[in-house]
This record gives sequence, C-alpha cells and structure tokens, in this order.
Amino acid sequence: MSDDSVQEVGFWFDPACPWAWMASRWMLEVETVRPVHTVFHVMSLSVLNEGRELPFDYRAEIDKNWQGARACIGVDRRYGQQALRDFYTELGTRYHLQRQPRGDIEVIREALKALGLDESIADAADTDVYDDAMRVSHHEGMDPVGDDVGTPVLHINGHALFGPVISPAPKGEEAGNLFDGVSKVTAYDGFFELKRTRTVGPIFD
Repeated sequence: MSDDSVQEVGFWFDPACPWAWMASRWMLEVETVRPVHTVFHVMSLSVLNEGRELPFDYRAEIDKNWQGARACIGVDRRYGQQALRDFYTELGTRYHLQRQPRGDIEVIREALKALGLDESIADAADTDVYDDAMRVSHHEGMDPVGDDVGTPVLHINGHALFGPVISPAPKGEEAGNLFDGVSKVTAYDGFFELKRTRTVGPIFD
C-alpha cells in the first residue's frame, strides 16, 4: 500500500500450523480496526526441520506439510498477494476447522477449485517445482528471527519476531489493543522475548 499512514506488517506462515492460523485470523481482524496492512509470506516447517533429529511420529507429521506450503507458493507466484490471502483462508479452513488431512493433494485441489484457481498447482505441489521459491521466501522470513523458532513470524517496526502465540484469536478492539502492544514492544531495539507456558490448545471459532 502506498499510504504512509498504513503500517505494513509481514506475516510468515506455514498453512499446516494451527498457531499461525490463529495469529493470521488476528491480523485480518486487526486490519478492520487499525490502519494496518498484512503482507502474507510462506515459510515451511518442513524446510525448518530438515536435517534435524526428530521423534519418528513428529517427523511423520512434519513430512505431511510440504504440499500445502508449496501450493501457497504456487498461488502467490501465479496470482499474487490477494489470491494467497484467500487461498490460505480456504486451505486453512479445511486443515484447521474441518480437520481435513494435510499432505492430501485432493484437499489442496478442492481449495484451489473453490477459488477458481488453476487446479494443476495441486499436482505441482506434489513435486519439488516450487521448492526453490519456497526456500527463498522461507529464509527471507526466518533468517532475521533465528533458528530456534517456528511460525508465526512477524516483521514489524524493522524487527522480525516469533509470535504472538494466541488462543483464541481476539476480535474487534481487543484485537487492535493486542496489536498496539505488540507494535510498541517491537519498536524498541533491545526487545527480544516475552513468554509464558501455554495453558490451552488452539481454540477455533
């Protein structure tokens, strides 16, 4: 956006991550109550965990995430930012609200079809054709924040930070108030971390 009064926030997500989904719904809500524009970008939990020794069950789950992130890159490259936003909502609704299986190309195909997008992106997402572009997007988002985090990642006020991890996603002015707080702490160059133990899982509403 060209309006200098609008604050641009970069948001890196893997569509498979429920915490990124919650934070993305928060950022979309923030846009309705604050002069903020969210620019969505793809990271990959599969790329992040390449070469790491992981428990067998967790590795199996991580390996289901390749296709969704690749499809998001495919949509972004073919159709641009607004289509990526819409596709993330469509695919994320299937993954997180409807609990459709990650790693299933037909789930991706149906999400593309629902938006009138080229369904061949689903087939390409089952190959490595988008991997180079996905790695570029991933590293643009993740390298500035470090290796010991996942998603969501925000780029705001010239800083890259993991989080926020929230459940459920706040609505209305409550969403705006949370954004105000996050924006203020990230404006300080010496700010690095706030954290407390999670007491609830993802609450989808």
